[in-house]
Amino acid sequence: MSNQTNLTDARNNLAELCAQVIADREVVIITRQEGESVALIAVHELETSHLVRSPKNAVRLLTALERAKVRTLKLK
Repeated sequence: MSNQTNLTDARNNLAELCAQVIADREVVIITRQEGESVALIAVHELETSHLVRSPKNAVRLLTALERAKVRTLKLK
């Protein structure tokens, strides 16, 4: 679940907000009085989102992950 804050509070507490986003791996929605809201997201979460955006790529990644898990279990 995403947290939410307004632009003024985000601006005044940006360092703390960034630390929270990184530590919790949660998206923070920043609302604005005029215009669309924006999301503050950790770069690793953004990279993951980008990689699984394509259904074909998501299947490939999940398949590779499963193969890696099976190999790890066999080695133990």
